Amino acid sequence: MGLLVFVRNLLLAFCLFLVLGFLYYSAWKLHLLHSNSVVLSFDSGGQTLGSEYDRLGFLLNLDSKLPAELATKYANFSEGACKPGYASALMTAIFPRFSKPAPMFLDDSFRKWAGIREFVPPFGIKGQDNLIHAILSVTKEYRLTPALDSLHCRRCIIVGNGGVLANKSLGSRIDDYDIVVRLNSAPVKGFEKDVGSKTTLRITYPEGAMQRPEQYERDSLFVLAGFKWQDFKWLKYIVFKERVSWTHNIRREKEFLRKLVKARVITDLTSGI
Repeated sequence: MGLLVFVRNLLLAFCLFLVLGFLYYSAWKLHLLHSNSVVLSFDSGGQTLGSEYDRLGFLLNLDSKLPAELATKYANFSEGACKPGYASALMTAIFPRFSKPAPMFLDDSFRKWAGIREFVPPFGIKGQDNLIHAILSVTKEYRLTPALDSLHCRRCIIVGNGGVLANKSLGSRIDDYDIVVRLNSAPVKGFEKDVGSKTTLRITYPEGAMQRPEQYERDSLFVLAGFKWQDFKWLKYIVFKERVSWTHNIRREKEFLRKLVKARVITDLTSGI
């Protein structure tokens, strides 16, 4: 009996030793694999990038000086001057995968852009072909204005909606740019000293859009950033002057939130619901 117990304990110890040995060996192999592995990054043309780029394809040292070819090409431009093609060239230098597979705005050639037709919104337009075609068929213009298109170089600025602009008196500096992009319902009237008065593009989606036509700047372009299929349907209602059906029931949602506030489930710090 004593011999059987001894053999059993010996076998258990041996099995434990094998398990620990296997784990140690696996960890060692993984360490070697990690140490010797090579992560390859490729640019937009499929060419292998060097070790100065990370695994996502970004330049590791983003604080480094401009690439020599860029520094030479734009050496004679004064500070703040518009540099044709500079932003695109610099982006390509720090992120070689950068490419422009489709035009900025959808136009009547959108069916040729296979890359954006393979994914559903917001990454593409899959399933929206007929709806987009109907909208574009009655839309007179879906590009920048001829005056802007004719500019050899365009300086652009995106003005956010945060209160950080308050009392900064940046309005005149913002208006100096050729293209001023604003988002959703960011106000301009009454805040010109801080946010400027010019609006070239106003990018929005249904829930963030201004609700009254008179709120829009008459010389600005309305740009829909559709991130769900209902957004394209909403734009169709607008273009064809049909009764607008909201993608969300705002009144019902506010009523629900007020009940949560009343029940002290949530707190409305701004009394804005």
